[in-house]
Amino acid sequence: MNISVEAYARECAAQGLRGNYSVCRADFTVQQDYDYSDSEQEVWRILCDRQTKLTKRLAHRSYLEGVEALGLLERIPDFDKVSQRLRKLTGWELVAVPGLIPAEPFFVHLTNRRFPVTNWLRTKEELDYIVEPDMFHDFFGHVPALTQPAFADFMQQYGERASGAIELGGHDMISRLYWYTAEFSLIQEAGQPLKAFGAGLMSSYSELQFAVESKDAHRVPFDIETVMRTGYEIDKFQRAYFVLPSFDGLRNAFRNADLATLIARHKDEPPLDPATV
Repeated sequence: MNISVEAYARECAAQGLRGNYSVCRADFTVQQDYDYSDSEQEVWRILCDRQTKLTKRLAHRSYLEGVEALGLLERIPDFDKVSQRLRKLTGWELVAVPGLIPAEPFFVHLTNRRFPVTNWLRTKEELDYIVEPDMFHDFFGHVPALTQPAFADFMQQYGERASGAIELGGHDMISRLYWYTAEFSLIQEAGQPLKAFGAGLMSSYSELQFAVESKDAHRVPFDIETVMRTGYEIDKFQRAYFVLPSFDGLRNAFRNADLATLIARHKDEPPLDPATV
C-alpha cells in the first residue's frame, strides 16, 4: 500500500526512529549534507579499523575487492563521489535516506540501480549494536557487494520482482530471500574455503566470526525454495546461514524461479525452523 512521506514521517516519529523523515523528497531520499563532526569521523575510523581486521580474513574476496575499488575506509564516504566509481563498475549509484524507508520506494530504487544508504552514523556508545540500520551497516556492509556484476544484477532483479511477489501474498517469503542473501549469506566456491558475504555479517564484529568459524553455526546449502520458507532472527545470531555456490548461481536461481508457484504453494504455511532446515 502506498504511504505518503508525511504519513511515514509521523509514523517514524511515533516509533522514536532517529532519522529526520520530514525532509524527505517524494521518493524518500534526502541530501547527504556532508557536514560530519570530528567525533563522527572518529567513530567511522574505529568501526572500519576494527571490522577490517576481520573482513580481511573472513570476507569473500569479491567484498574485499569492492572495498579497495571504492575506497571506503579512511573517512565517512561522500555518496556522490563513490557513485561516480560505482557507476563505472556496475551502473549502480547511491542515494541518501534518513533510515529505513517503505518497501515500495525501496524496490523502485533497486530496480533503477540506486541503493539507499542512511545518512547518519551511530555513536561511540553504539559501536557493538544498534537497533536501526545506520550508515556503517548500509555502506560498509552493502555497498562493496554492488561492485560485483552478478550480485548487482541480482539486486536489480530483486527490486523488479519483489512488489509482484508481495501482491501474490509472498511478503514474508520475499523478505526472507533478501535477509538470507543480501544480509546474512556465506559463500563457498568450488575448491575454496568458506567465506562471508552479506551486510549483516560484514558490519557485525561478533556474528561475522561466529558464522564463518564457529562449529556451532548451522550452515545450509543454498536452495531458493528453502530460503524463502525459512524464518529468521532479527535481534540475535541467525540459527541458519545459507551457503551460496557463487553469485552467478544466486542470480540465475532467482531469475529462473517461478515465484508465483512457490508463493502459492507455501504462503499459508508456517515458516520452517532455521535450526532444522
